[in-house]
Amino acid sequence: MSHPLSDRVLALAGMAQALAQVRRIAETGAADAGVLSTAMDSVFRIDAESPAAVFGGVGGVAPGLRLLRAYLRNETEDALLPRLGLSVLQLERRFVRDPAARRVRDGLLRIAPDAQARGSAHPDVLGALGALYASTVSGLRPRVMVQGNPHYLGQAGVVAEIRATLLAALRAAVLWRQVGGSLWDFPLRRRQMLEAIERLLA
Repeated sequence: MSHPLSDRVLALAGMAQALAQVRRIAETGAADAGVLSTAMDSVFRIDAESPAAVFGGVGGVAPGLRLLRAYLRNETEDALLPRLGLSVLQLERRFVRDPAARRVRDGLLRIAPDAQARGSAHPDVLGALGALYASTVSGLRPRVMVQGNPHYLGQAGVVAEIRATLLAALRAAVLWRQVGGSLWDFPLRRRQMLEAIERLLA
């Protein structure tokens, strides 16, 4: 079954948006609450009926679509963001073949009732998701290395939030691959991807 390019673009936008929050949390110690909620909600939507539904609709990834558009136009403001993105796409290949994938799914099912009761971005839920990432994904290679302000990176709550948001980025990367995403899309379908972004943002 083939998927439209717009599905791949939405998944990449979800990943870019989550990673932009990783960068923001690492530098400033705080996320954009709305964007963080979208990212955390997406982690628990394991069996959503469409890529758009994973993020609560196309509007939920509008910031990510703009980030992706800037990248495809070579206008990225944060040079570390594309490198983080490539690391996560490489990690996804290892993750889906590893027993860690099953452990993450089981862990999400265990955490989901708490997320539903308190909200997916509640500090306790972020802590549980961060611990899940640390016990499953952190052991895989390549490790996703996050740079930022040492003052914030030394705080357990901030580290948990970063790991939870990385889990959202990885979830988007898995979705991207599920809807036919390939690294060849970047050199071969750049123009079509930009056109898809413009249609989605219209």
